[in-house]
Amino acid sequence: MEAKGAVLLDRAHESVALDRALAAIHDGLSSVLVLRGEAGIGKSALLDYAASHASDMQLARVTGVESEMDLSFAAIHQLLLQFLDGIARLPAPQRDALGTAFGRVAGPPPDRFLVGLATLTLLTDAAAELPVLCVIDDAQWLDRVSVEVLGFVARRLFADRVGMLFAVREEDRIPAVLEGLSQLRITGLPADVADALLAQSAGQPLEERVSQRIVAETGGNPLALVEFGGELTADERSGAVPLHPLRFGGRLEKLYVSRIRALDEPARMLVLLAAANPSGEPAVLWRAADELGIDGSTVESPALDRLVVWEPTVRFRHPLMRSAAYYAVPLTSRRRAHAALANATDPVRDPDRRAWHLADAADGPDEQVAAGLEQSAGRARARGGWVSGAVFLERAAELTPEVGQRAKRLLDASAARLLVGEAGIARTLVEEATPLVSDSLTRARAQRLEGLTLFAEGNPAATRVLLDAAEAFGTDDPRQARDTLLEAFGAAQSPGQSGGMARAVLLAVRKAPAVPDGQETLADFLLDGFAAVAEQRFSAGAGPLKEAIARLTGSQPLTDDVTRHFMTICMAASLLYDDSVMRAVGRRAAELRERGAIVPLLAALVYQAAWLTDAGRLLDADITLAEARSLADATGYSGHLGGYDAVDLMLLAMRGQETKARALADRIAAGAGQGTGMETHTVRMMLARLDLGTGNYKSALHHLLASRHEREVLGMVSVADVAEAAIRCDDRAAAESALDAFTPLAEASGTPLILGLLARARALLADDDAAEPEYRQVIEYLQQSLVAPELARTHLLFGEWLRRQRRRKEARDQLRTAFTMFDQMGMAAFAQRAANELRATGEHAKSRKPGQREVLTPQEEQIARLASNGASNQEIAARLFISANTVDYHLQKVYRKLGINSRVRLIHALHEN
Repeated sequence: MEAKGAVLLDRAHESVALDRALAAIHDGLSSVLVLRGEAGIGKSALLDYAASHASDMQLARVTGVESEMDLSFAAIHQLLLQFLDGIARLPAPQRDALGTAFGRVAGPPPDRFLVGLATLTLLTDAAAELPVLCVIDDAQWLDRVSVEVLGFVARRLFADRVGMLFAVREEDRIPAVLEGLSQLRITGLPADVADALLAQSAGQPLEERVSQRIVAETGGNPLALVEFGGELTADERSGAVPLHPLRFGGRLEKLYVSRIRALDEPARMLVLLAAANPSGEPAVLWRAADELGIDGSTVESPALDRLVVWEPTVRFRHPLMRSAAYYAVPLTSRRRAHAALANATDPVRDPDRRAWHLADAADGPDEQVAAGLEQSAGRARARGGWVSGAVFLERAAELTPEVGQRAKRLLDASAARLLVGEAGIARTLVEEATPLVSDSLTRARAQRLEGLTLFAEGNPAATRVLLDAAEAFGTDDPRQARDTLLEAFGAAQSPGQSGGMARAVLLAVRKAPAVPDGQETLADFLLDGFAAVAEQRFSAGAGPLKEAIARLTGSQPLTDDVTRHFMTICMAASLLYDDSVMRAVGRRAAELRERGAIVPLLAALVYQAAWLTDAGRLLDADITLAEARSLADATGYSGHLGGYDAVDLMLLAMRGQETKARALADRIAAGAGQGTGMETHTVRMMLARLDLGTGNYKSALHHLLASRHEREVLGMVSVADVAEAAIRCDDRAAAESALDAFTPLAEASGTPLILGLLARARALLADDDAAEPEYRQVIEYLQQSLVAPELARTHLLFGEWLRRQRRRKEARDQLRTAFTMFDQMGMAAFAQRAANELRATGEHAKSRKPGQREVLTPQEEQIARLASNGASNQEIAARLFISANTVDYHLQKVYRKLGINSRVRLIHALHEN
């Protein structure tokens, strides 16, 4: 087995793992494997082995280059070159995203995960004709956007006849998106095999002690053995001349540096040009060489041939050789090389690479070069390359002579880093820029960025810093001041925050300068609404909040403003008990899927799952939450993990699964620390719901009253819950106090849900003569609402009241309705409570029989439902960010589990009890 001129020795375990991966692809599945090991350990040879055994597959290869790490989508473009004919067949959003990313068409910045879906579709479509093997070497040096796309694709492969093999250097930190994928650690060769390889490289056996020492110091690294063995003299092989220390000090780089320095000046300069020209284009290299007066015949040197391959593209035989060639020469030589390469690079076809060469050629600050880099940053951002944009801006700042302009570019770079989740780097850039700032508005902007980086890192100090930034903007820029206040309000809802911080933010809103009439934005509606409600001016607050909610629930297309403030709008809807958002969230999630906007989509899915839970559609909530978790796993995005746990707790409480619910509640509360943020509020509310279902009213009342106190700024807990628990605990005063506090909000909101809850509290507090009309009014309101559990609970409470009035027949009607609703929704604790009451009237409840559909996993259930509604495999794949082949694979499993053989029977099978 030959690979790059070296024999694969003693790699049986690794070869078997690769053979299994290839076999899985042949069998119609997919396989992903990450090879990890130090430089020279044999990862590339193993990749070559796999490639040589995939002659019946389409092979796509890409190798990461350290100097191209910041050129967004570069690796993806190289990997997909042979499949780009399929772009025309992609769905329009995927086609446009990929075209923009590759610079084929002009357009808005593409979402990287929409590019990922396009990549997935191209590869799996190609695999329908012939299996595809993607081989990615030196993945640690891929540009960040490309590696995120590849990680996304790797996690979405299942039954697609596509394989992905990554090689990552052990000493480099593995990209986060590759963590969790199947890994194969590559170690050094055993001593006897290493000794044989060293002897082969040296041309004859070595003296035993010499061989043992070299093998020990190289750790059995095959490349080190091959390279060092070829350098040994006869006296060194025999031990006549001691090797103390080894010439390359245990590091291949030093060996390569010695080879570079042994070259004559023209050859050394030619190798330097190759190292400084990561594009590998021979034409560019030879134009630059000609400018430096280097004769083309120089390439014929055997010493160069050991370092560089010149055709069809210029590449080094090992990445460490490139590094050695670049850094083995003085800085002045490197600048000359970059200047020549800049002149040799087409300014129209490749302006960004030219700008980078000019920057590396500069010997000091240069505004013209810095401005060119800033233009490159703009082009990178237009392609969605925010990391590339940040790197260009950081380099531009280094070369900017004017202090104020340097600060501006550093802050622009910080904002770009923040957008891609690199909060630590973003904060460092802010800290570097701050001492350079002289004007107040730029200082306020720096402070705002600092607050946002702290928020991204989960630092509770973020709220205070953002508040100070908003005050610094003041009257000089009211728009930025108010936008910053809304960010501060969002930070005040995070774990570890007290109600006092939220109150401080909303107090600042009342003092903040207003924007001119007609220039109000969604942020203003939200800020003014929350501030008014916090001051208990409910009528004044409900209006702007309803206006904000209408932006989400309306029929107009989803705007960037609504996307940005999605979570805050949902918070407003929760405050007003506006369940119309339930339908809207699902519709907006579909729009976000279409756009491939993964991060806001994850937020939408969390909220959709929460609303579905409130609506009693627990299986749908399971499905939605499973989709969110699957996407989060595929993208490596964990920003909503706390939200997943909260919805899990809601589901457990609704189902009455007490042991699991309390264990999860303890874990969430421990993670929230001593703060009084949303997590603590959610825990108390869900424990109260659990206690109400099981009849533990004293505990329920404790949680409800504590939650109301903790969320005192916007903390309106359901008055109906408080009234039910308080009345059962003979604490009428607590119920009446809650009713008095809740009534103004309910009247200002006016939704059927909140009016129904208000009426139920009044019914619970009413005398026997007045209770019945109140209960019937509650039912009338709640029948207009989507929150079925509240209607079922009303039937339960009304039935309990009727039974106490000895109206057993009427009580049975209400209790039977309540039991049936709870049972069908899977709310076991409340169903048991209704069954007990029904038994007391002389009737026994009959539980429904579990249907076949309960054997399906959440993903199978979702795919089956979409298919039953007429969606094609391609449409389902686009919605769930998987491949059409994977959809078909899961549908076949669904058919087997449900005992059917076609889509035609799906609707009946899914609704069978």
